[in-house]
Amino acid sequence: MIRLNLYLLLILANCVFATSATAQVKELFTPAEMQSISVETPGLFSRSEAFSIDFTGVRDHEYFFPLPVGKAELVNNASLMITTSKGDAVKAMFEGVVRLSKHIAPFGNVIVIRHDNGLETVYGNNAQNLVKVGDKVKAGQTIAIVGGEGMCVYCEFAIMINGCRINPATLIEPRSHRLRRQVVIITKMGERIGVKTTRPERLKSSMVEDPFKNADTFKWDLSQMQVVEWAYPLPGCKVISPYGNRRGRHVHSGVDLKTKPNDKIYAAFDGEVIQSGPYHGYGNCIKIKHGNGLTTLYSHQSKNLVKVGQRVKAGDVIGLTGRTGRATTEHLHFEVFFQGRRYNPAILFDHASHKLQNATLTIHKNGSVNSKKN
Repeated sequence: MIRLNLYLLLILANCVFATSATAQVKELFTPAEMQSISVETPGLFSRSEAFSIDFTGVRDHEYFFPLPVGKAELVNNASLMITTSKGDAVKAMFEGVVRLSKHIAPFGNVIVIRHDNGLETVYGNNAQNLVKVGDKVKAGQTIAIVGGEGMCVYCEFAIMINGCRINPATLIEPRSHRLRRQVVIITKMGERIGVKTTRPERLKSSMVEDPFKNADTFKWDLSQMQVVEWAYPLPGCKVISPYGNRRGRHVHSGVDLKTKPNDKIYAAFDGEVIQSGPYHGYGNCIKIKHGNGLTTLYSHQSKNLVKVGQRVKAGDVIGLTGRTGRATTEHLHFEVFFQGRRYNPAILFDHASHKLQNATLTIHKNGSVNSKKN
């Protein structure tokens, strides 16, 4: 009887573990994501209508061609047919998480891997899949055994962004199998995806480290900012307290933006973190020094995710919304300074559309700023 009870307990424990593992996978991906090859990536364009991927600094072990000894041929500008020999191992191109691993006609055994850089890679016509949904894989890890039809042994490989296939030759040189060293800018265009590539030296920044080196004034045309150079600090928010005078109270030094507790806060522009930690009534506070004489402040975070001296890019997650300091609800308090003088954040951002103002700022060395609509 004791042995039987132990046996039943082991079975129950295995069932609980399996149920827990299934629940974890469901948290990663929805049923639709685990069943379909082409689906939108949730939240990919929540910050803005565009993002960039910098492939210039990718190290050798961070990228692998799916079949290193195979011969690649571009098919309809949508996929690579990589022919090789029977029994060859299919490799993951980048680090990521397996979103789909199953047989889907007419592609045979298919694997889809979702990567942190916003891409998804597709490996079709496998004789055998060696990974399952939810598995974390490294670049170069064997994920499948290549399949074939008759005497032809091949993998059908594709790259997707938000469920849309892009020309893989945009990122890879099919003959040499090399990753093209470039910056790729991806833009959402309705239901389509636009892909533009540029060399880093051509991606000229609109932010100047010392704008007053040769003159006492500097003009900054916000409409000329590239989409990868800025980010609204709290997408999806609403303004709960604007900048300026409050009834019977002091001047509100910034704008209060609210979404939900522990929501992601983004760096508005490229820059260097000059303050990160508790600060009087601000609670957990972050200050970032940018170019063009600009500094931005973010406060009341439940948690700061950056340190003093750290360089950040526009759109990097720097903290999570909270109610530390003198705050009555979880929100982001956002401030803007030019040459140390505080300004209404609306001088930069249209809080209704969550976009940059269509304006040109004339910034003076003494910190005064004039804004003129374009």
